[in-house]
Amino acid sequence: MYLLGEQPAYADQLINRLQSIPTQLLEGLQPAGAALQVERSDDLAQILPGNQLFLIENGLLHALVDERPLFYLQEGDLVGLRQGIELPSCRYATEEPLSLIPFQRSDVFQHIYASEQRQELFIQYLVGHTALLSDALARIKQPEIRPATGFQHFAAGEELIHQGDEADHVFIIIEGHAEAYVDGHKVGDVQKDEIFGAMAVFTREKRSATVIASEPCTVMVIPKEQFLSLMQSNPRIAHSLIESMARRIDLLNKEVTQLRLPRDA
Repeated sequence: MYLLGEQPAYADQLINRLQSIPTQLLEGLQPAGAALQVERSDDLAQILPGNQLFLIENGLLHALVDERPLFYLQEGDLVGLRQGIELPSCRYATEEPLSLIPFQRSDVFQHIYASEQRQELFIQYLVGHTALLSDALARIKQPEIRPATGFQHFAAGEELIHQGDEADHVFIIIEGHAEAYVDGHKVGDVQKDEIFGAMAVFTREKRSATVIASEPCTVMVIPKEQFLSLMQSNPRIAHSLIESMARRIDLLNKEVTQLRLPRDA
């Protein structure tokens, strides 16, 4: 996916990263048939079967949201994920030859959910596209009504979130590295591409830890309403994220235990 108009550097970096994810998700899965060749179309939904997803092999596909050109899909992008989502309306059109590799929709999701790594990649892909569109909207709004969404930059030593604060957003580190602290004690690291801040959003409690940038960071910021909507629309993705958070909690508990051992000795 690429947004129309001038893009900031951090959006370009994220777009390039997202572009490589679909081929990783589909690795090892056989196509449902030969590539579909489309010369041109004003509405691709009228041509494509609803029970399939398509990987763009060649060509460019323009996306119009409420009949306004907003972004386009290119080689390596997935087509068909929006099936069943009625609002806002999105029409795909192409004025040039397009080659699409078909995959059975049910087979794709079974393939993704069979691998923990592919589940994490799929979450990154969906959340990444949501953040790109949110950021594009934020940049075309007037400053006084600009929503707190999109991307933020933090210098080394700056707090990304603070223990005890309200949980209004979920975060993903796009570039950089951060560390998590509870009551002033380091309890873990937050790596590039890692989702953090989701637990307090789910539990509706205040932040349980402070996260501090250990080096300059670019962070994707997703408002909790958008994040929860994504989780509700695909419970299996939510289940995958919860499993990931549970593993992290277990690791943090072990690190906290190690911190307390010298005191008890």
